[in-house]
Amino acid sequence: MNDNQAFFDHINKGYITKGDFITMGAAMYKGETIANAHVKIPLKTLNRHGLIAGATGTGKTKTLQIIAENLSEQGIPVLLMDIKGDLSGIAAASPGHPKINERHEKIGIPFEAKGFPVEILSLSDQDGVRLRATVSEFGPVLLSRILDVTTTQAGIISIIFKYCDDNKLPLLDLKDLKKVLQFATREGKEELEKDYGRISTASTGSILRKIVELEQQGADLFFGEKSFEVQDLCRIDENGRGVINIIRLTDIQDKPKLFSTFMLSLLAEIYSTFPEQGDSGRPELVIFLDEAHLIFKEASNALMGQIESIVKLIRSKGVGLYFVTQNPTDIPDGVLSQLGLKVQHALRAFTAKDRKAIKLTAENYPISEYYDTKEILTSLGIGEALISALDEKGRPTPLAATMLRAPMSRMDILSEQELKDHLKKSKLIPKYNEEIDRESAYELLNDKIEKAEAEEAKVAAKKEREKLDRGSSNSSSRNRRTSATEKAVIKVLTSATFIRGALGVLNKLLK
Repeated sequence: MNDNQAFFDHINKGYITKGDFITMGAAMYKGETIANAHVKIPLKTLNRHGLIAGATGTGKTKTLQIIAENLSEQGIPVLLMDIKGDLSGIAAASPGHPKINERHEKIGIPFEAKGFPVEILSLSDQDGVRLRATVSEFGPVLLSRILDVTTTQAGIISIIFKYCDDNKLPLLDLKDLKKVLQFATREGKEELEKDYGRISTASTGSILRKIVELEQQGADLFFGEKSFEVQDLCRIDENGRGVINIIRLTDIQDKPKLFSTFMLSLLAEIYSTFPEQGDSGRPELVIFLDEAHLIFKEASNALMGQIESIVKLIRSKGVGLYFVTQNPTDIPDGVLSQLGLKVQHALRAFTAKDRKAIKLTAENYPISEYYDTKEILTSLGIGEALISALDEKGRPTPLAATMLRAPMSRMDILSEQELKDHLKKSKLIPKYNEEIDRESAYELLNDKIEKAEAEEAKVAAKKEREKLDRGSSNSSSRNRRTSATEKAVIKVLTSATFIRGALGVLNKLLK
Protein backbone atom coordinates (compact mmCIF):
# COMPACT_ATOMS: atom_id res chain seq x y z
CA MET A 1 0.00 0.00 0.00
CA ASN A 2 1.48 3.35 -1.05
CA ASP A 3 1.62 6.37 1.23
CA ASN A 4 -1.24 8.21 -0.54
CA GLN A 5 -3.53 5.19 -0.24
CA ALA A 6 -2.74 4.89 3.46
CA PHE A 7 -3.60 8.55 3.92
CA PHE A 8 -6.83 8.11 1.90
CA ASP A 9 -7.90 5.23 4.14
CA HIS A 10 -6.90 7.21 7.23
CA ILE A 11 -9.16 10.14 6.26
CA ASN A 12 -12.13 8.07 5.08
CA LYS A 13 -12.06 5.96 8.22
CA GLY A 14 -11.78 9.03 10.46
CA TYR A 15 -14.63 10.93 8.78
CA ILE A 16 -17.08 8.08 8.27
CA THR A 17 -20.62 8.99 9.36
CA LYS A 18 -23.91 7.08 9.36
CA GLY A 19 -26.18 10.08 9.78
CA ASP A 20 -26.64 13.37 7.91
CA PHE A 21 -23.53 15.45 7.31
CA ILE A 22 -22.09 18.35 5.34
CA THR A 23 -19.06 17.92 3.10
CA MET A 24 -16.38 20.58 3.54
CA GLY A 25 -14.05 19.43 0.75
CA ALA A 26 -11.28 16.90 0.16
CA ALA A 27 -8.14 16.26 2.22
CA MET A 28 -4.72 17.32 0.95
CA TYR A 29 -1.45 15.45 1.39
CA LYS A 30 2.04 16.50 0.28
CA GLY A 31 0.57 19.47 -1.57
CA GLU A 32 -1.93 17.40 -3.58
CA THR A 33 -5.69 17.11 -3.21
CA ILE A 34 -6.76 13.49 -2.68
CA ALA A 35 -10.01 13.18 -4.68
CA ASN A 36 -12.91 11.62 -2.78
CA ALA A 37 -11.04 11.73 0.54
CA HIS A 38 -13.93 13.85 1.76
CA VAL A 39 -13.89 15.74 5.04
CA LYS A 40 -17.43 15.43 6.44
CA ILE A 41 -18.97 17.07 9.52
CA PRO A 42 -21.88 15.15 11.13
CA LEU A 43 -24.95 17.34 11.74
CA LYS A 44 -25.23 15.62 15.10
CA THR A 45 -22.12 17.41 16.38
CA LEU A 46 -22.77 20.88 14.96
CA ASN A 47 -24.29 22.10 18.23
CA ARG A 48 -20.86 21.53 19.84
CA HIS A 49 -19.78 24.97 18.59
CA GLY A 50 -16.76 25.82 16.46
CA LEU A 51 -14.02 28.18 15.34
CA ILE A 52 -13.10 29.56 11.91
CA ALA A 53 -9.75 31.36 12.12
CA GLY A 54 -7.05 32.65 9.81
CA ALA A 55 -5.22 35.71 8.56
CA THR A 56 -6.98 38.38 6.49
CA GLY A 57 -7.68 37.24 2.92
CA THR A 58 -7.31 33.48 3.53
CA GLY A 59 -11.00 32.65 2.96
CA LYS A 60 -12.69 32.67 6.39
CA THR A 61 -15.82 34.41 5.11
CA LYS A 62 -16.20 31.94 2.23
CA THR A 63 -15.84 29.03 4.68
CA LEU A 64 -18.62 30.56 6.75
CA GLN A 65 -20.68 30.88 3.57
CA ILE A 66 -20.07 27.22 2.63
CA ILE A 67 -21.19 25.92 6.02
CA ALA A 68 -24.26 28.23 6.11
CA GLU A 69 -25.38 27.10 2.62
CA ASN A 70 -25.06 23.42 3.43
CA LEU A 71 -26.93 23.83 6.71
CA SER A 72 -29.74 25.63 4.88
CA GLU A 73 -29.86 22.76 2.34
CA GLN A 74 -30.37 20.39 5.28
CA GLY A 75 -33.29 22.46 6.60
CA ILE A 76 -31.32 24.09 9.44
CA PRO A 77 -31.77 27.88 9.98
CA VAL A 78 -28.67 30.04 10.30
CA LEU A 79 -27.85 33.44 11.81
CA LEU A 80 -24.86 35.35 10.40
CA MET A 81 -23.23 38.50 11.79
CA ASP A 82 -22.24 40.54 8.72
CA ILE A 83 -19.61 42.92 10.11
CA LYS A 84 -17.90 43.63 6.78
CA GLY A 85 -21.10 43.80 4.70
CA ASP A 86 -20.09 41.05 2.26
CA LEU A 87 -22.62 38.26 2.89
CA SER A 88 -25.81 39.46 1.18
CA GLY A 89 -24.80 37.62 -2.02
CA ILE A 90 -25.91 34.35 -0.41
CA ALA A 91 -29.38 35.25 -1.70
CA ALA A 92 -28.19 34.98 -5.33
CA ALA A 93 -26.77 32.04 -7.28
CA SER A 94 -23.06 31.91 -8.11
CA PRO A 95 -22.29 32.97 -11.70
CA GLY A 96 -19.78 30.11 -11.83
CA HIS A 97 -16.17 30.16 -13.03
CA PRO A 98 -13.74 27.73 -14.70
CA LYS A 99 -11.54 27.79 -11.57
CA ILE A 100 -14.52 26.69 -9.49
CA ASN A 101 -15.09 23.74 -11.83
CA GLU A 102 -11.40 22.85 -11.64
CA ARG A 103 -11.47 22.95 -7.85
CA HIS A 104 -14.51 20.67 -7.67
CA GLU A 105 -12.97 18.17 -10.08
CA LYS A 106 -10.02 17.86 -7.69
CA ILE A 107 -12.34 17.43 -4.73
CA GLY A 108 -14.64 14.93 -6.45
CA ILE A 109 -17.91 16.87 -5.85
CA PRO A 110 -20.09 18.26 -8.67
CA PHE A 111 -20.62 22.03 -8.48
CA GLU A 112 -24.18 23.38 -8.41
CA ALA A 113 -24.95 27.12 -8.39
CA LYS A 114 -27.97 28.31 -6.39
CA GLY A 115 -29.22 31.11 -4.17
CA PHE A 116 -30.65 30.62 -0.69
CA PRO A 117 -33.55 32.02 1.37
CA VAL A 118 -32.18 35.11 3.15
CA GLU A 119 -33.65 37.55 5.68
CA ILE A 120 -31.78 40.84 6.18
CA LEU A 121 -31.83 42.16 9.77
CA SER A 122 -30.51 45.40 11.27
CA LEU A 123 -29.60 46.80 14.69
CA SER A 124 -29.56 50.39 13.47
CA ASP A 125 -31.22 52.61 10.86
CA GLN A 126 -29.90 50.49 8.00
CA ASP A 127 -32.52 48.80 5.81
CA GLY A 128 -33.72 45.47 7.11
CA VAL A 129 -35.82 43.91 9.86
CA ARG A 130 -35.28 45.97 13.03
CA LEU A 131 -33.98 44.07 16.05
CA ARG A 132 -35.07 45.46 19.41
CA ALA A 133 -35.40 44.33 23.02
CA THR A 134 -36.89 46.02 26.09
CA VAL A 135 -34.95 46.92 29.22
CA SER A 136 -37.30 44.68 31.23
CA GLU A 137 -36.37 41.69 29.07
CA PHE A 138 -32.71 42.22 29.94
CA GLY A 139 -33.45 42.10 33.65
CA PRO A 140 -31.33 43.67 36.43
CA VAL A 141 -28.57 41.02 36.50
CA LEU A 142 -27.74 41.04 32.79
CA LEU A 143 -28.08 44.82 32.55
CA SER A 144 -25.71 45.28 35.52
CA ARG A 145 -23.11 43.07 33.88
CA ILE A 146 -23.35 44.90 30.58
CA LEU A 147 -23.01 48.27 32.31
CA ASP A 148 -20.10 46.90 34.37
CA VAL A 149 -21.32 48.45 37.63
CA THR A 150 -20.23 47.80 41.21
CA THR A 151 -22.06 45.44 43.56
CA THR A 152 -23.73 48.40 45.30
CA GLN A 153 -24.85 49.89 41.99
CA ALA A 154 -26.13 46.49 40.83
CA GLY A 155 -28.25 46.40 44.00
CA ILE A 156 -29.73 49.80 43.13
CA ILE A 157 -30.60 48.58 39.61
CA SER A 158 -32.36 45.58 41.20
CA ILE A 159 -34.32 47.96 43.44
CA ILE A 160 -35.31 50.05 40.42
CA PHE A 161 -36.62 46.97 38.61
CA LYS A 162 -38.50 45.85 41.76
CA TYR A 163 -40.04 49.29 42.24
CA CYS A 164 -41.19 49.35 38.60
CA ASP A 165 -42.67 45.85 38.91
CA ASP A 166 -44.50 46.75 42.13
CA ASN A 167 -45.88 49.97 40.68
CA LYS A 168 -46.65 48.68 37.16
CA LEU A 169 -44.14 50.98 35.45
CA PRO A 170 -42.99 49.30 32.21
CA LEU A 171 -39.25 49.63 31.56
CA LEU A 172 -39.11 49.58 27.77
CA ASP A 173 -36.26 51.84 26.66
CA LEU A 174 -33.30 53.69 28.15
CA LYS A 175 -35.22 56.91 28.72
CA ASP A 176 -37.55 54.92 31.02
CA LEU A 177 -34.59 53.63 33.02
CA LYS A 178 -32.98 57.07 33.26
CA LYS A 179 -36.27 58.65 34.37
CA VAL A 180 -36.75 56.13 37.19
CA LEU A 181 -33.17 56.65 38.39
CA GLN A 182 -33.68 60.42 38.45
CA PHE A 183 -37.04 60.00 40.20
CA ALA A 184 -35.43 57.76 42.83
CA THR A 185 -33.06 60.54 43.94
CA ARG A 186 -35.43 63.51 43.59
CA GLU A 187 -39.20 63.52 43.75
CA GLY A 188 -39.53 59.85 44.73
CA LYS A 189 -36.54 59.60 47.07
CA GLU A 190 -38.64 59.46 50.24
CA GLU A 191 -41.11 56.98 48.73
CA LEU A 192 -38.42 54.53 47.55
CA GLU A 193 -36.26 54.73 50.66
CA LYS A 194 -39.29 54.03 52.85
CA ASP A 195 -39.96 50.68 51.15
CA TYR A 196 -36.61 49.65 49.63
CA GLY A 197 -33.86 51.30 51.66
CA ARG A 198 -31.46 54.17 51.11
CA ILE A 199 -30.39 54.97 47.55
CA SER A 200 -27.15 56.90 47.08
CA THR A 201 -27.25 59.87 44.73
CA ALA A 202 -23.60 59.28 43.84
CA SER A 203 -24.36 55.68 42.81
CA THR A 204 -27.35 56.60 40.65
CA GLY A 205 -25.24 59.32 39.04
CA SER A 206 -22.58 56.74 38.14
CA ILE A 207 -25.21 54.38 36.69
CA LEU A 208 -26.64 57.23 34.60
CA ARG A 209 -23.19 57.95 33.16
CA LYS A 210 -22.83 54.28 32.18
CA ILE A 211 -26.20 54.41 30.44
CA VAL A 212 -25.22 57.56 28.55
CA GLU A 213 -22.04 55.79 27.40
CA LEU A 214 -24.16 52.92 26.07
CA GLU A 215 -26.51 55.38 24.36
CA GLN A 216 -23.61 57.02 22.57
CA GLN A 217 -22.85 53.68 20.93
CA GLY A 218 -26.39 53.52 19.53
CA ALA A 219 -28.12 51.42 22.18
CA ASP A 220 -31.07 53.82 22.25
CA LEU A 221 -32.02 52.34 18.84
CA PHE A 222 -31.78 48.80 20.18
CA PHE A 223 -33.80 49.18 23.40
CA GLY A 224 -37.52 49.50 22.83
CA GLU A 225 -40.49 47.88 21.15
CA LYS A 226 -41.45 45.85 19.26
CA SER A 227 -39.23 43.15 20.77
CA PHE A 228 -37.82 40.65 18.31
CA GLU A 229 -39.05 37.09 18.88
CA VAL A 230 -36.12 34.70 18.58
CA GLN A 231 -38.39 31.96 17.20
CA ASP A 232 -38.46 34.00 13.97
CA LEU A 233 -34.81 33.02 13.48
CA CYS A 234 -35.86 29.39 13.05
CA ARG A 235 -38.00 29.62 9.93
CA ILE A 236 -38.01 27.11 7.08
CA ASP A 237 -38.97 28.18 3.56
CA GLU A 238 -41.55 26.50 1.29
CA ASN A 239 -38.85 24.24 -0.16
CA GLY A 240 -37.79 22.91 3.24
CA ARG A 241 -34.56 24.97 3.39
CA GLY A 242 -33.52 26.80 6.52
CA VAL A 243 -33.67 30.60 6.29
CA ILE A 244 -30.26 32.31 6.50
CA ASN A 245 -30.68 35.40 8.68
CA ILE A 246 -28.02 38.06 8.03
CA ILE A 247 -27.60 40.90 10.53
CA ARG A 248 -26.03 43.97 8.92
CA LEU A 249 -23.46 45.32 11.37
CA THR A 250 -21.18 47.42 9.17
CA ASP A 251 -21.91 50.58 11.18
CA ILE A 252 -21.09 49.19 14.65
CA GLN A 253 -17.51 47.98 14.16
CA ASP A 254 -16.33 50.80 16.44
CA LYS A 255 -19.06 50.12 19.01
CA PRO A 256 -17.97 46.92 20.77
CA LYS A 257 -20.19 47.53 23.81
CA LEU A 258 -23.34 47.68 21.67
CA PHE A 259 -22.29 44.54 19.78
CA SER A 260 -21.57 42.55 22.95
CA THR A 261 -24.78 43.89 24.53
CA PHE A 262 -26.84 42.70 21.59
CA MET A 263 -25.14 39.32 21.32
CA LEU A 264 -25.40 38.56 25.02
CA SER A 265 -29.07 39.52 25.14
CA LEU A 266 -29.80 37.44 22.04
CA LEU A 267 -28.05 34.36 23.42
CA ALA A 268 -29.72 34.80 26.82
CA GLU A 269 -33.15 35.09 25.15
CA ILE A 270 -32.51 31.99 23.02
CA TYR A 271 -31.39 30.03 26.05
CA SER A 272 -34.40 31.05 28.13
CA THR A 273 -37.03 30.42 25.41
CA PHE A 274 -35.79 27.43 23.40
CA PRO A 275 -36.86 24.03 24.77
CA GLU A 276 -34.32 21.45 25.86
CA GLN A 277 -33.51 19.37 22.80
CA GLY A 278 -31.29 16.60 24.09
CA ASP A 279 -29.54 14.41 21.52
CA SER A 280 -31.82 15.00 18.52
CA GLY A 281 -29.25 14.41 15.80
CA ARG A 282 -29.32 17.92 14.29
CA PRO A 283 -29.13 21.51 15.57
CA GLU A 284 -32.16 23.82 15.71
CA LEU A 285 -30.12 26.94 14.88
CA VAL A 286 -26.48 27.70 14.07
CA ILE A 287 -25.05 31.17 14.78
CA PHE A 288 -21.87 32.54 13.20
CA LEU A 289 -20.16 35.42 14.98
CA ASP A 290 -17.88 37.15 12.46
CA GLU A 291 -15.12 39.37 13.91
CA ALA A 292 -15.76 37.55 17.18
CA HIS A 293 -13.06 39.49 19.04
CA LEU A 294 -15.53 42.40 19.16
CA ILE A 295 -17.68 40.43 21.60
CA PHE A 296 -14.82 40.07 24.04
CA LYS A 297 -13.25 43.50 23.49
CA GLU A 298 -13.59 45.67 26.61
CA ALA A 299 -15.77 43.00 28.25
CA SER A 300 -15.68 42.99 32.06
CA ASN A 301 -14.89 39.84 34.04
CA ALA A 302 -18.56 39.52 34.98
CA LEU A 303 -19.61 39.81 31.35
CA MET A 304 -16.98 37.26 30.29
CA GLY A 305 -18.29 34.87 32.90
CA GLN A 306 -21.82 35.28 31.55
CA ILE A 307 -20.68 34.61 27.97
CA GLU A 308 -18.74 31.49 28.98
CA SER A 309 -21.75 30.15 30.91
CA ILE A 310 -24.09 30.63 27.96
CA VAL A 311 -21.64 28.97 25.54
CA LYS A 312 -21.50 25.94 27.83
CA LEU A 313 -25.25 25.70 28.38
CA ILE A 314 -26.83 26.72 25.07
CA ARG A 315 -25.67 23.50 23.37
CA SER A 316 -28.46 21.61 25.15
CA LYS A 317 -30.96 23.86 23.36
CA GLY A 318 -29.73 22.61 19.98
CA VAL A 319 -27.86 25.83 19.18
CA GLY A 320 -24.35 25.87 17.73
CA LEU A 321 -22.08 28.93 18.05
CA TYR A 322 -19.26 29.49 15.56
CA PHE A 323 -16.66 32.17 16.24
CA VAL A 324 -14.92 33.70 13.19
CA THR A 325 -11.73 35.62 13.93
CA GLN A 326 -8.14 36.06 12.78
CA ASN A 327 -6.40 34.17 15.56
CA PRO A 328 -7.63 31.56 18.06
CA THR A 329 -5.94 33.60 20.78
CA ASP A 330 -8.68 36.23 20.24
CA ILE A 331 -11.05 33.79 21.97
CA PRO A 332 -10.81 33.36 25.77
CA ASP A 333 -9.58 29.93 26.88
CA GLY A 334 -12.83 29.20 28.70
CA VAL A 335 -14.74 29.56 25.40
CA LEU A 336 -12.08 28.02 23.15
CA SER A 337 -12.13 24.80 25.17
CA GLN A 338 -15.84 24.35 24.34
CA LEU A 339 -15.39 24.42 20.54
CA GLY A 340 -15.70 21.05 18.80
CA LEU A 341 -15.08 22.06 15.17
CA LYS A 342 -11.95 24.02 14.25
CA VAL A 343 -11.33 25.32 10.74
CA GLN A 344 -7.92 26.96 10.64
CA HIS A 345 -6.87 28.94 7.58
CA ALA A 346 -3.30 30.13 7.03
CA LEU A 347 -1.49 32.30 9.56
CA ARG A 348 1.30 34.74 8.76
CA ALA A 349 4.67 34.64 10.54
CA PHE A 350 5.90 38.21 10.08
CA THR A 351 7.07 38.83 13.64
CA ALA A 352 8.28 36.95 16.71
CA LYS A 353 4.84 37.49 18.21
CA ASP A 354 3.28 35.90 15.12
CA ARG A 355 5.56 32.86 15.39
CA LYS A 356 4.66 32.46 19.04
CA ALA A 357 0.94 32.66 18.17
CA ILE A 358 1.41 29.99 15.47
CA LYS A 359 3.10 27.68 17.97
CA LEU A 360 0.21 28.12 20.42
CA THR A 361 -2.33 27.58 17.64
CA ALA A 362 -0.65 24.34 16.53
CA GLU A 363 -0.99 22.99 20.06
CA ASN A 364 -4.79 23.31 19.80
CA TYR A 365 -4.93 20.58 17.15
CA PRO A 366 -4.54 16.78 17.40
CA ILE A 367 -1.06 15.38 16.73
CA SER A 368 -0.86 13.96 13.20
CA GLU A 369 1.62 11.53 11.69
CA TYR A 370 0.95 13.08 8.28
CA TYR A 371 1.41 16.79 9.03
CA ASP A 372 3.85 19.15 10.72
CA THR A 373 1.09 21.43 12.02
CA LYS A 374 3.28 24.49 12.64
CA GLU A 375 4.72 24.29 9.14
CA ILE A 376 1.47 23.71 7.31
CA LEU A 377 -0.25 26.61 9.13
CA THR A 378 1.97 29.04 7.20
CA SER A 379 1.83 27.24 3.84
CA LEU A 380 -1.92 26.85 3.28
CA GLY A 381 -3.31 28.65 0.22
CA ILE A 382 -6.52 30.64 -0.17
CA GLY A 383 -9.53 28.37 0.22
CA GLU A 384 -7.49 25.75 2.09
CA ALA A 385 -7.70 25.03 5.81
CA LEU A 386 -6.76 22.61 8.57
CA ILE A 387 -9.89 20.94 9.92
CA SER A 388 -10.44 19.09 13.17
CA ALA A 389 -14.00 18.07 14.03
CA LEU A 390 -15.90 15.63 16.23
CA ASP A 391 -17.28 12.37 14.95
CA GLU A 392 -20.74 11.07 15.82
CA LYS A 393 -19.45 9.68 19.11
CA GLY A 394 -17.87 13.00 20.08
CA ARG A 395 -14.29 11.90 19.37
CA PRO A 396 -11.84 14.22 17.56
CA THR A 397 -11.45 13.35 13.90
CA PRO A 398 -8.02 13.12 12.22
CA LEU A 399 -6.43 16.45 11.39
CA ALA A 400 -6.98 17.16 7.69
CA ALA A 401 -5.50 19.88 5.51
CA THR A 402 -8.51 20.46 3.27
CA MET A 403 -9.18 21.98 -0.12
CA LEU A 404 -12.57 23.55 0.56
CA ARG A 405 -15.46 23.38 -1.85
CA ALA A 406 -16.67 26.65 -3.41
CA PRO A 407 -19.82 28.45 -2.25
CA MET A 408 -22.92 27.70 -4.33
CA SER A 409 -24.12 31.28 -3.96
CA ARG A 410 -22.57 34.52 -5.17
CA MET A 411 -19.21 35.42 -3.63
CA ASP A 412 -20.10 39.10 -3.75
CA ILE A 413 -22.79 41.42 -2.39
CA LEU A 414 -26.23 42.21 -3.78
CA SER A 415 -26.49 45.45 -5.70
CA GLU A 416 -28.44 48.30 -4.10
CA GLN A 417 -31.43 47.63 -6.35
CA GLU A 418 -31.26 43.86 -5.74
CA LEU A 419 -31.23 44.51 -2.00
CA LYS A 420 -34.28 46.81 -2.22
CA ASP A 421 -36.16 44.24 -4.30
CA HIS A 422 -35.24 41.52 -1.82
CA LEU A 423 -36.41 43.55 1.19
CA LYS A 424 -39.80 44.16 -0.44
CA LYS A 425 -40.44 40.41 -0.20
CA SER A 426 -39.67 40.25 3.54
CA LYS A 427 -42.42 38.86 5.77
CA LEU A 428 -40.83 40.21 8.95
CA ILE A 429 -40.37 43.90 8.04
CA PRO A 430 -44.13 44.66 8.39
CA LYS A 431 -44.09 42.88 11.76
CA TYR A 432 -41.11 44.63 13.36
CA ASN A 433 -40.39 47.93 11.61
CA GLU A 434 -43.33 49.92 12.98
CA GLU A 435 -42.02 52.12 15.80
CA ILE A 436 -44.04 51.81 19.02
CA ASP A 437 -43.72 54.22 21.94
CA ARG A 438 -46.53 53.24 24.28
CA GLU A 439 -47.06 54.63 27.75
CA SER A 440 -44.25 53.40 29.97
CA ALA A 441 -42.26 54.42 33.06
CA TYR A 442 -41.11 57.70 31.49
CA GLU A 443 -44.65 58.95 30.76
CA LEU A 444 -46.19 57.49 33.92
CA LEU A 445 -43.58 59.08 36.20
CA ASN A 446 -43.83 62.41 34.41
CA ASP A 447 -47.59 62.26 34.98
CA LYS A 448 -47.05 61.32 38.62
CA ILE A 449 -44.58 64.18 39.10
CA GLU A 450 -46.95 66.67 37.43
CA LYS A 451 -49.83 65.55 39.68
CA ALA A 452 -47.60 65.80 42.75
CA GLU A 453 -46.45 69.27 41.73
CA ALA A 454 -50.06 70.31 41.08
CA GLU A 455 -51.03 68.99 44.52
CA GLU A 456 -48.13 70.84 46.12
CA ALA A 457 -49.20 74.00 44.31
CA LYS A 458 -52.74 73.58 45.67
CA VAL A 459 -51.43 73.13 49.21
CA ALA A 460 -49.16 76.15 48.84
CA ALA A 461 -52.06 78.25 47.47
CA LYS A 462 -54.29 77.15 50.35
CA LYS A 463 -51.64 78.13 52.90
CA GLU A 464 -51.23 81.51 51.20
CA ARG A 465 -54.97 82.13 51.32
CA GLU A 466 -55.06 81.18 55.00
CA LYS A 467 -52.19 83.55 55.67
CA LEU A 468 -54.01 86.36 53.87
CA ASP A 469 -57.20 85.56 55.73
CA ARG A 470 -55.38 85.71 59.09
CA GLY A 471 -53.86 89.06 58.08
CA SER A 472 -57.29 90.43 57.15
CA SER A 473 -58.77 89.20 60.45
CA ASN A 474 -56.01 90.89 62.47
CA SER A 475 -56.56 94.15 60.58
CA SER A 476 -60.30 94.06 61.37
CA SER A 477 -59.55 93.45 65.02
CA ARG A 478 -57.19 96.39 65.10
CA ASN A 479 -59.82 98.58 63.41
CA ARG A 480 -62.42 97.51 65.92
CA ARG A 481 -60.07 98.27 68.82
CA THR A 482 -59.29 101.74 67.35
CA SER A 483 -62.96 102.59 66.99
CA ALA A 484 -63.66 101.68 70.61
CA THR A 485 -60.78 103.88 71.83
CA GLU A 486 -61.95 106.82 69.77
CA LYS A 487 -65.44 106.46 71.21
CA ALA A 488 -64.05 106.37 74.73
CA VAL A 489 -61.96 109.52 74.14
CA ILE A 490 -64.92 111.34 72.63
CA LYS A 491 -67.06 110.29 75.53
CA VAL A 492 -64.50 111.64 77.98
CA LEU A 493 -64.03 114.87 76.03
CA THR A 494 -67.73 115.52 75.89
CA SER A 495 -68.53 114.65 79.49
CA ALA A 496 -69.71 117.49 81.91
CA THR A 497 -66.91 116.78 84.43
CA PHE A 498 -64.25 117.20 81.76
CA ILE A 499 -65.80 120.45 80.54
CA ARG A 500 -65.96 121.90 84.02
CA GLY A 501 -62.37 120.94 84.79
CA ALA A 502 -61.11 122.45 81.58
CA LEU A 503 -63.04 125.72 82.16
CA GLY A 504 -61.68 125.93 85.72
CA VAL A 505 -58.09 125.73 84.53
CA LEU A 506 -58.81 128.34 81.88
CA ASN A 507 -60.28 130.82 84.42
CA LYS A 508 -57.20 130.50 86.65
CA LEU A 509 -54.93 131.28 83.72
CA LEU A 510 -56.93 134.39 82.81
CA LYS A 511 -56.69 135.82 86.36
